Amino acid sequence: MRHFDFLSTADRQRLFFRAPEHFTASAEPALLALALGATLYSPASRPNLALDIAARAAAGVVSLVVCLEDAVADIELAAAEQNMVAQLREYAQTGATGPLLFVRVRAADQISMTVAGLGEDAGILTGFVLPKFTDDTGTEYLDAVVEAGARIGRRLYVMPVLESREIIFAESRLEALLGVQQLLDKYREHVLAVRIGATDLAAAYGLRRSRDLTVYDVRMIADVISDVVNIFGRADGSGYSVTGPVWEYFSATERMFKPQLREAPFVEHSEPRLRAELIAADLDGLIREVALDRANGLIGKTVIHPTHVAAVHALSVVTHEEFADAADILETSGGGGVACSPYRNKMNESKPHSAWARSTMLRARAFGVAQEGVSFVDLLGASLHQ
Repeated sequence: MRHFDFLSTADRQRLFFRAPEHFTASAEPALLALALGATLYSPASRPNLALDIAARAAAGVVSLVVCLEDAVADIELAAAEQNMVAQLREYAQTGATGPLLFVRVRAADQISMTVAGLGEDAGILTGFVLPKFTDDTGTEYLDAVVEAGARIGRRLYVMPVLESREIIFAESRLEALLGVQQLLDKYREHVLAVRIGATDLAAAYGLRRSRDLTVYDVRMIADVISDVVNIFGRADGSGYSVTGPVWEYFSATERMFKPQLREAPFVEHSEPRLRAELIAADLDGLIREVALDRANGLIGKTVIHPTHVAAVHALSVVTHEEFADAADILETSGGGGVACSPYRNKMNESKPHSAWARSTMLRARAFGVAQEGVSFVDLLGASLHQ
């Protein structure tokens, strides 16, 4: 697999100073977690799931979750389980090596059921998404995944979702998060990323953000994100990759506020029509939220519509300026000190900025480095106009 592999060779050479690297599900976990990018959720009940996965992979999806939980009605669950196994086996028979495939279960016994049902095709799985994860419920899920991995002779990853009421309620949040941290530490080699279930968290208070707002404008959820990153996102080696919560909108209706995309970048890169397309599809809000995710220590994004993928991935590419700064910082980090950045527009402090620089270089491996003068506008335009 490789991000932006659907672009022509000429487009990759035009857009990238360093192209994204190829990777597989056996890549180092830190790179794999970062490479998840926009993780697309799809109901397990979809009758053409195998064809959908192939189509999404061809269009640039690198990680996909087949959902047996909230996306499937209770009365449809048994049929959805059978459909999922049949469709994943059908997809496995194509010999495709991507995308990274996960199953979101609603009960621990669905883990062994999935692996047993897939049989010799179980190698198609990268792992499982574990909903409403707490330290009370998590051990059963984790043990089931470890056992399933042992059965197929390969490590399976987990992505626990923090979305329980204990986590949003102020009086229980710290204890709940620390309990999850202590549990995950025991299974660290199996934990690929920690996900945040903003929709379920907001439901505890009957909240739902509008398309005009980001999740960071909903203070109740923003506070939870801050605490999750505080505990799970540390750069001292004890942390985990934490992914951004879902963006729910994909078709615009009447709006209360002005669009959140400035006109200037699109005019400068000769893409004024692209800005109109993004606003019409409500992607301007997503773009702003992804930028805020990164500013707050989150990587990747949960998405529920294919149109979201290109925006998340375009914003994940390392800019030439970021790359130049990161290289400069890492070159001098051993001795410390402060220097003007290569672009002569900021101060680079080698010691405090070194963790950021290492993370940036890892992102550069997964998503590539843009050519000097190439922005997310160019990358998004090339992705959407294939």
